[in-house]
Amino acid sequence: MDNWNDLRLVLAIARARGLAGAALSLGIDHSTVFRRLNALEGRFCVRLFERLAGGCYEPTPAGALMVTTAERMEDEALALDRALTGRDHRLTGRLRVTSSETLAYRTLTRHLAKFRDEHPGITVELVIENRILSLSRREADIALRPVRPKESDLWGRKLSDVAWTLYGSPAYLASQGGRLCGPAELARHSVIGWEETARGILAADWIGAGVPDAAVVFRTNSLISQLVATRAGIGLALLPCYLGDGDPDLVRALETPLPEMSGELWIVTHEDLKGTARVRAFFDLVGSGLAAERDRFEGRTGGN
Repeated sequence: MDNWNDLRLVLAIARARGLAGAALSLGIDHSTVFRRLNALEGRFCVRLFERLAGGCYEPTPAGALMVTTAERMEDEALALDRALTGRDHRLTGRLRVTSSETLAYRTLTRHLAKFRDEHPGITVELVIENRILSLSRREADIALRPVRPKESDLWGRKLSDVAWTLYGSPAYLASQGGRLCGPAELARHSVIGWEETARGILAADWIGAGVPDAAVVFRTNSLISQLVATRAGIGLALLPCYLGDGDPDLVRALETPLPEMSGELWIVTHEDLKGTARVRAFFDLVGSGLAAERDRFEGRTGGN
């Protein structure tokens, strides 16, 4: 085994559990993955994957051994990459940042514009992802996360708490007799919720536990889509205050933020990258800029 690309191929197939996903992650076509895997199995005279129903590929014991070795090599290569990047004192180059869709839509982009003005040599790549990207694997250099990081090798700080409450359009609320006195009144309203498969999302769980299914008239997995649907008068939505309060076409349907929905906003990077000049610059400018808007995040600026 003298070709790291062979190990990367096996690792990609194992992670994607198929050829199509592996081809996408490696930036090659499906037929190339198929051909290279067959050649590799032929060279070692061993089957590396069991081909299961539905096109799923499951590593054999030999394949699992190769995956484990590939992961160790990847970890070492990534550690070296982070160590070298952590010594980079130039305010130039690429900076990959991951954030939620709502933060980018309402608040973050303004701070990114200021960051670009002050550091024109840094190219920011903003990745909007529902899943938490791996900072250890350099899927991103910096993450703005709604929860305290659990990984011991991450470094960062909490920027703010994040308040949530219910919002509606003025026309919708007027047609329904005005604002709510409490969440229990949601049962008599039209509610905008999450798709039924949403799991592990606090807002989705809150609606699922407290709102009858019959009251949920529109579902989507995007908070921005929920915002737009609320503007259109479809019903009421549970939104973070920094998103709802800043919209001139919405008002709070419930004046007080819900204490059980209180979240957090963190800025984090890998410990190996905290000395990188462009990472420090982002923390100093964008991180501090977001922290200065704590009143908005915590719902103290009031609704419309």
